[in-house]
Amino acid sequence: MAEKSDYELKAANLLKAELKRRGVTYAQLVERLAGIGVDEKEANVRNKLSRGKFTAAYLLQCLEAIEVSDLRL
Repeated sequence: MAEKSDYELKAANLLKAELKRRGVTYAQLVERLAGIGVDEKEANVRNKLSRGKFTAAYLLQCLEAIEVSDLRL
């Protein structure tokens, strides 16, 4: 299995930090994603974030679902 790139790790950590900052669990993220029309399972969310393998579009969907409007990189 390939190692995570620095950018994959940064993307996963950024999303995890935003979830934690807002007190949103993976289960709640799944509900919120459904609210914007994204069908996802909690296990899939958990796997994507642990692997750091997801698209930029998915990152934006998650950020929109948890109402993030500003990011500091």
